[in-house]
Amino acid sequence: MTTLLIAGIVILLISIVFQIAKTSEMVTVLKGADQARQDTNNVIGMIFLGFMVLFFIGITWSVIHFMPHFLPESASVHGVWIDNIFNMTLVVTGIVFVLTQITLFIFVYKYRENKNRKAFFYPENHKLELIWTIIPAIFMAGLVVTGLFYWLKITKDAPADAMVIEVTGKQFNWIARYPGKDGKLGKRDFTAITDNNILGMDLNDKANSDDIIPTELHFVVGKATKIIVRSRDVMHNFDLPHFRVKIDAVPGIPTTFWFTPKYTTEEMRKITNNPKFNYELACAQICGQSHYAMKMAVKVETQADFDKWISEQKPYVETIAPAAPTAAPVAAEPAAEEKKPEVKKTAAL
Repeated sequence: MTTLLIAGIVILLISIVFQIAKTSEMVTVLKGADQARQDTNNVIGMIFLGFMVLFFIGITWSVIHFMPHFLPESASVHGVWIDNIFNMTLVVTGIVFVLTQITLFIFVYKYRENKNRKAFFYPENHKLELIWTIIPAIFMAGLVVTGLFYWLKITKDAPADAMVIEVTGKQFNWIARYPGKDGKLGKRDFTAITDNNILGMDLNDKANSDDIIPTELHFVVGKATKIIVRSRDVMHNFDLPHFRVKIDAVPGIPTTFWFTPKYTTEEMRKITNNPKFNYELACAQICGQSHYAMKMAVKVETQADFDKWISEQKPYVETIAPAAPTAAPVAAEPAAEEKKPEVKKTAAL
C-alpha cells in the first residue's frame, strides 16, 4: 500500500511539472519571448532570495535544536585546546561562508537578465585579486600555526609519572590491562592466546603475575594517563569522545596516546545536569557485524577511590582456570590364576 501511495505521489508531481511547463510555453507565446524571459528571471531571482532566507533560518534552527545533543565541555586538558582550535576554525570559516552565500544569492537577483541593462565586461582588477588572496592566506596561516602549536603540545612524550594502561581491541569488545604493584606490564605473545589467556600473557614472566584485567576502565582525575592501544584481530579505533581522544588500534603495531582527565564522573554529571551520565569507550572504526556493541564503561575518580578499586581487583593469572588434571591410568587387575581341582583321595578300605 505504501509503495502504491509513493508511486501515486511521484506521478502527480510529474504531472504538475508537465502542466507548469505547458503553461509557461503558452505564456511565452502570448506575451512574446523577451517579456516571458524577463518575467521568468524575475520569478527565479525572487525564489533565490526566498531560498537564502529559509536556508539561514534552517541553519539557525538546527543549531539551536541540536545544541543539547552536542558534546559537553571537554573532560581532558588537551581537549580544551582541541575545542579552541575547532571553535576558532568554525568562526572564521562560518563568517566567510555566510558572507559568500549572501553575496551569491544577492548577485543572482540583482544582476539577473534585464533588457534595459547590458552586461559589463570586467576582465581584471589587480587590487581586488590581491585583497581576496592575501586576506584568506593570513587567516589560513594563523589557523595552521595555532593548530601546529597545540598539536606539538598534545603529541609530546607523556610525563615520567604517567599512569600506564594497555587497551586491546578485539571483535567485539575491549580488554584493559593495568600493571600491578611492580608498575610493569608483563610480556605478551599472540601465539599464546587461548580462551583462558585472552592476551597471550607470558606466564613465565614475573611482571605478569600481578597484572590486572578488569571489566571497566578507571582513570584518576588530574593524573596523566598513557594508553597503549593494540588490536588482537582487525583494525579498531580507540575513541573517548568526552576526552577528545581518538586513535587507531592497528594489528601488530601498538599506538600510544596520553591525556589528563579534568573532571570525575560525578563532576561531569553535575556539569551535564544528567545524574545518569557515564563516560564510555567506543570503537570508531567499522570492524564487523557487531561493531555497534563494542564499548566499555569508563569511570574517572579521585586517587583514593582509584586505589581502593585497584586493591579489590585480582591479578589475572589468579583467575585463569587451571587445566584439568589428567587422570592416572588404572592398572588392570592381574588375571586370576586357574586353580586345579583338588583330587580327593579315598582311603582304601
